[in-house]
Amino acid sequence: MRCLGIDHGTRRIGLSYGDELGVATPLPALTEAAPEKRWAALAAVVRQRRATDLVLGHPLNMDDSAGPKAQEAEALAARLRTEFGLPVHLVDERLTSYEAESTIPKSQRRDVRASGLIDSRAATIILQDFLDQRIPPPAMADPDTE
Repeated sequence: MRCLGIDHGTRRIGLSYGDELGVATPLPALTEAAPEKRWAALAAVVRQRRATDLVLGHPLNMDDSAGPKAQEAEALAARLRTEFGLPVHLVDERLTSYEAESTIPKSQRRDVRASGLIDSRAATIILQDFLDQRIPPPAMADPDTE
């Protein structure tokens, strides 16, 4: 299993990578200005990483409803499935950008946001959530049996 985590936005695509070890690692975000160039760059990463699964953030509303952004993600998931022939897993991404941004000092957020670092950190959180659900953590030793 080689998973590519995707935090899709209108200006940037945050990326992360994870495998059967169960650890998501951020990759450089795709920040090309033209959407078709971002798509071509995404296709290159999918091929380069030999992805077997794509994990896409699904921006549900706080009341669990699917608003316009969630519907955009669902349409993107369909395009990804068609284009790459890979399974696409939608993962609830509520508050991941907020969580990712909170790790950056406020004075640096504007510069960091343009770099795509926050987007890739959000993709990492999304992918880690997916991996944590798919790959059970190692069994902890029971202190009562030792």
